[in-house]
Amino acid sequence: MQKIDLGTNVFLYPMPVTLVGTIVEGKVNFMAVAWTSRVNYNPPLLAVAINKRHHTNKGIEAHRAFSVNIPSLELLEKADYCGVVSGRDQDKSGIFEVFSGRLEGAPLIRECPLCLECKLFQVVTLPTHNLYLGEIVGAYSEERFLTDGKLDIIKMKPFVLTMPDNNYWKVGEVAGLAWRAGRNWKKGS
Repeated sequence: MQKIDLGTNVFLYPMPVTLVGTIVEGKVNFMAVAWTSRVNYNPPLLAVAINKRHHTNKGIEAHRAFSVNIPSLELLEKADYCGVVSGRDQDKSGIFEVFSGRLEGAPLIRECPLCLECKLFQVVTLPTHNLYLGEIVGAYSEERFLTDGKLDIIKMKPFVLTMPDNNYWKVGEVAGLAWRAGRNWKKGS
């Protein structure tokens, strides 16, 4: 099968849709961000890439804190709104019911199935983006999103983004067991 050269401006599939929360100039602000990932085990670190032009940068840098909230499908329109409208132009503080954890400057969204509270660990300055590394200092959910004490992706109903087609997708079903499925594979089979 012939591979086709797609160039270099490609994206990983899929990207989790998150809402990054900050306080900017005294106002709660949320921004939709899909360029996020867990990047370290201990301490637990997340990476969030945000274009330098975005209003959210001010809040993260001023408070040295931010939240990463995972919205459910029911919040898709509100989450998308937070990505297309800047807090510079519109007050986004009333979109969600907000609660606080341990850190000032990291507003959390009560409606989201998972809310992570992060203390700024490091900023990596890239040509177009700032890569914020945040240490998770609090993680919040509800019993209704758990099965056997663990987060349940089906109950959470998160959604993902693909680019450059700019579509949101639902999460499907289990395809296999991580760190187990490969044990049955034999070289040469």
